[in-house]
Amino acid sequence: MILTALLQEIDSLKVKLNNARPLPVEALQKIKEALEMEYTYESNRIEGNTLTLQETALIVSEGVTIGGKSMREHLEAINHAQAVEFIKDIACADIEITERTIKEIHAVILHGIQKEQAGKYRNVPVMIVGSRHIPPQPYLIDIQMEAFITEYNRMRTEQIHPVIIAAYLHDELVKIHPFVDGNGRTSRLLMNLYLLSHGYTITILKGDNETKLAYYEALELSHTQGDPEPFYLLVANAVKNSLQSYLQIIGD
Repeated sequence: MILTALLQEIDSLKVKLNNARPLPVEALQKIKEALEMEYTYESNRIEGNTLTLQETALIVSEGVTIGGKSMREHLEAINHAQAVEFIKDIACADIEITERTIKEIHAVILHGIQKEQAGKYRNVPVMIVGSRHIPPQPYLIDIQMEAFITEYNRMRTEQIHPVIIAAYLHDELVKIHPFVDGNGRTSRLLMNLYLLSHGYTITILKGDNETKLAYYEALELSHTQGDPEPFYLLVANAVKNSLQSYLQIIGD
């Protein structure tokens, strides 16, 4: 019931957003600055990147090198910002999500960081620190990824709410954990790709300690207990908050 009511709120906000279109260029610029850079900062922050929002913006927008920060952290900021542009292009082109799409997103994320692993499924077993969930063995990844895309297409055919499908894409990709590194960033980008392609705004999952803990706990519940609803609620709340922020920025 809570999830249903939340989705109805999101639908109402989405109607307001649609009625505000076409948006003036000035509004689009504000949105880009306020949401996309924050998204890059927060997504990297979840994974332990220590750059501040201001440092992230300086690196991405002005090419500034921040003293005391690693090259990897710099590349994570640059790569993620480029990945955001990439998913925006895919969303505008109305390209269907496939395994190739996911690998391409991952390749952008790990560009210059792990050349041998970028855009390639792992061939080694992995464990997730702090989680009881054990991702599938490497020989099962192809099978599970194929089933993942099949289920995604079924949900689309049955016209499941776009926010639920977006949350599923994130949840299931993290569960399979097909890459050695970069699974979280790739999953959040995949989620946003689907949302953008359906007229939603960039949705930001925060990286502060309290929110991050709730995020990981919801994923853990889904992956170990088979209960995805808390994670779907978390994503839906984030979508709602992002829509509200977007509408506030454009003065609606």
